[in-house]
Amino acid sequence: MKLKELVEKLDLEVKSASGNLETEVTGGYVSDLLSDVMANCKKGDIWVTLQIHPNIAAVGTLKELAGIIINNSREPEEETLKKAEGEALPILISKLPAFELVGRMYELGISGLR
Repeated sequence: MKLKELVEKLDLEVKSASGNLETEVTGGYVSDLLSDVMANCKKGDIWVTLQIHPNIAAVGTLKELAGIIINNSREPEEETLKKAEGEALPILISKLPAFELVGRMYELGISGLR
């Protein structure tokens, strides 16, 4: 599934790299610990987190993620958006809590098992 489809189906707000939504999402991961994400996320994953600081953009770029979804309508810091935009890393916002968001993503066929 392409990131663009996720945006439409989950009513996500695009905060950065809006021109990079044709990226294929190959899996998903949810965690708020950066070290956990670095150890377990795979290239092409979509990462769900409530973190909003610039380090999420660094981790997303390092792991070559399809994008990052910040849950609970939390707004990323300005520096986070600048960093993500510079790396063409989409950061998306969901109004939903992580549990509900991940459940809906699973129903759309995105899995954490690969």
